Formats: sequence, structure tokens, C-alpha cells
Amino acid sequence: MISYPSAPIAPTPLKAAPSAFPIDSRYVAPILITLILAIGQFSFGMLENLPRTMLAIGCSIATEILLSYLVYRKFPHLASAYVSGISCGVLIRSTVIWPFVLVAVVSILSKYVLRVKGRHLWNPSNFGISTMLFLAPALVASLTQQWGNTLSPMLIVWTLGSVIVWRLKRLHICAAYVLSYIAFAGLRSLLPNHPFLAELAPITGPVYQLFIFFMITDPKSTVSGFWPQCAVACSVAAVECVLRLTGNVHAPYFALFLVGPTANLMEIALKSRRSVPSAPLLSPQ
Repeated sequence: MISYPSAPIAPTPLKAAPSAFPIDSRYVAPILITLILAIGQFSFGMLENLPRTMLAIGCSIATEILLSYLVYRKFPHLASAYVSGISCGVLIRSTVIWPFVLVAVVSILSKYVLRVKGRHLWNPSNFGISTMLFLAPALVASLTQQWGNTLSPMLIVWTLGSVIVWRLKRLHICAAYVLSYIAFAGLRSLLPNHPFLAELAPITGPVYQLFIFFMITDPKSTVSGFWPQCAVACSVAAVECVLRLTGNVHAPYFALFLVGPTANLMEIALKSRRSVPSAPLLSPQ
């Protein structure tokens, strides 16, 4: 009787260990930004006008749906549009309604128009806010509300924000920017009439929490690599320092507006150069 070798038994694939945070990473930013907004609103009344903030969110989501259907013929994931809308609605101040509509529409539109080789050049909300602050300074201002003298809201935001951004593997970007900001605040304090605590104070406000945790860490508009990302964050802080010395009150937005796309274009050009095959050497006849 002839026996045949049995087929080898395929090894059972190992199951991945369950995540400590079993939530879709795309929902992390919306959850955190909503938390920051809730803390700021219930603690200090950070929102100037809730209906206008909701209007910005609605316009952002509607624009995202329309453009995604026109360009890609599909329904988009709306987490990014929600973050852009709520950022625009919270971070700008105006006595009229139309800036809240326009800033949301412009922010989302930039994602579909201002692209190079399929990549965003600007963080959408940073582009929209910076554009409005530059083009309509008489009608649009940025959020200036502070947390007050209570440290507890800041500790909550910093702790949860750090944990969530660490999970997304982008905490080093926040850390590089914060450390650079502190260093440049120290340098500015060497000048007359620039006390260190006054130079350091802005980073403790809600504006900077949204800026640090969302704008400079946006995966779609940041360069790749640990050290390049840290270098860009430090560069944003350096340009912001220069703008602050010139008296620009919107320094963080404009600094990222200038540095972010410049870094992205440099990376795109470098990758394109590396991908071009070299000409073959001609053999002697």
C-alpha cells in the first residue's frame, strides 16, 4: 500500500494584539477638537457665536461633499471637513456672517485646487484663515480668548491631546514646535520691553492648542520623516518669531502659511529628482 505525504499544515496566523485605543484614527481629531471646544466654551465662553460656528461647519461639510462628488464621484469621509469647519468657525471673529461661509469654502476648496502631484500644499483651515486675515483685516480677526488664570483646562487638553497625537505618531512635531517657541520667546525677552512671561503667554491660549494639535500635525500637508517634520516645526516657530518682532498679531497662521507649502514643494521636488532614472552609459564602439 502506497502512502502519500500529507499536505503541510499552514501555520495559523497570529492575531494582532487589540489596540488600547480601538477607535478609527480618522475620528481622533474630531473628538479632540470637540473636546477642546467644549472645555473652552463651558469654562470661559470661548465661542463668540455658536450659530456662526455651526454655519462654518455646515459649509465646510457641504463643500467637501460637493467637490468630492464632482472630482472623484464618491461620498467622502467627513472627519477632515468637520475639523476644518470647526477650526474656521472657532478661530475667526467677525461682526458679519459671510466670512464664516467664505473661510470654510475656501479652506475645503484649497484641498482640491492647490495640489502638486496629488499632495496638499497647505493645511486647509490654515489656508482659509490666513487668506481671510490677509484680505479682509478690517472685518476679520482671530480668536484672542484666553483660558484665564485656571490651569486645569490646560492640563486636561494637554494630557488628552498629547496621548492622542502620540497615538498618531506625531507628538514629536508638537514637541519640536513648543520647545522652539519657548526658545524663541527667551530670545525675544532679551530685547527691551519684551518680558519672558508675556512672550510665553500666547502658547497657553486655546488658539495655540488648535494650532499645535491640528494645523502643524495635519498628515495630508506635512513632510515625511521624523527629523524633517521636526525641522519644519522649528522653522515655523522661527518665522513666527520674526513676524512677532514686526508686530504681526497673526504670526502663527502666517508662519505656517509660508513654511508649510515651501517644505512640501521641496520634498516633492527632491522625490521627483530621485525617481528620474539616470541616462544609461554609452558603451565604446
